[in-house]
Amino acid sequence: MGTAGPIAVLKRRADFVAASQALRAGMPGFSLQARARGDDGPPRVGFTCSRKVGHAVARNRAKRRLRALAREVLVEQGRPGWDYVLVGRPGTTADLPFDRLREDLRRALARIHRPPPGAATEETAASAAAGAVPGTAAEGGR
Repeated sequence: MGTAGPIAVLKRRADFVAASQALRAGMPGFSLQARARGDDGPPRVGFTCSRKVGHAVARNRAKRRLRALAREVLVEQGRPGWDYVLVGRPGTTADLPFDRLREDLRRALARIHRPPPGAATEETAASAAAGAVPGTAAEGGR
């Protein structure tokens, strides 16, 4: 489900706020916030590090690593119509090995895009479209 082309960057505060109120996946090196925008545009990504991460040099280093991570992973696994915000963590974003951050982002994206429990699968959706009632003989149950 990769995207073809560059990923747009979030710049407006309203976009960051909207992402912060949506889905989240915490990882040791960062926190991922994500939301579906409801359009088919390219995925967008934003980066933020609070002063808890450190002084300006430390925050900029952490954001550089997050940008490199997004360029590498979100191009492959980002979904069209989604906004992602990577939030740096104190003491870990700048210090964890890059391979570990890469695997953490892949796991976080898988967690974000996993269907919620009880969501209709293709099989149950097809049964419902055919008029079958779950658990009846028409569906293969009882």
